Amino acid sequence: MRSAPRDQGVFFGFSRFLPVTAEFMTTREVAKMLGVGLTTVQCWVESGVLPAWKTAGGHRRIPRAIVEKLLSEQTATLEESRSTVLVVEDNPVERELYRQHFTEWKLPLQVLLAQDGYEGLLLAGRHEPDFIIADLSMPLMNGVRMIDSLYGQYPAEKPVVVVVTGLTQDEITRLGSISPNIPVYPKPIPFTALRQLLQHHVHSKYAIRRSGAVTPTRI
Repeated sequence: MRSAPRDQGVFFGFSRFLPVTAEFMTTREVAKMLGVGLTTVQCWVESGVLPAWKTAGGHRRIPRAIVEKLLSEQTATLEESRSTVLVVEDNPVERELYRQHFTEWKLPLQVLLAQDGYEGLLLAGRHEPDFIIADLSMPLMNGVRMIDSLYGQYPAEKPVVVVVTGLTQDEITRLGSISPNIPVYPKPIPFTALRQLLQHHVHSKYAIRRSGAVTPTRI
């Protein structure tokens, strides 16, 4: 922990006249306390969401009091910003892997699991998920048909859809066409990429709610 800096620097979002006894935190310390990524904190500083001070050497310093206040507000705000994620996957082992990873990430997510396209449509209609992760090769209704039906179900504000499949591109083409706006990841399940996508989605939603802005239309 550092006391208020005395050297010349650049201020982001608050007065430079701070008590000399004020305690400051590094961006890494803030990220650890708030449970977010280091780059997320840096983006918050640069955009003015999180007031900070930058030293002449380019190091960001954030007042501890502001971080503690943000932390006290974060739980309630994140709860309001909770995102619903629907995973549509016919393999029970992979469904359990999704569940385990989402639990470990400790993101504000409500997770729904469906074993085929029909159940996916049913859960989507009941819960209106923000984020859908879909396999393509499934019994009863494949993922391509399900996504087409979902897009008809949400004419205006569509959920974010990500495909995770073991099919080749030729096999996908035989099932039907998928919008080029939908990312397609090959199996094994790319949990690192999915975590980054979900973290970005959650923190964007959190920042929007905190600023009082209107939630943008999803794609």
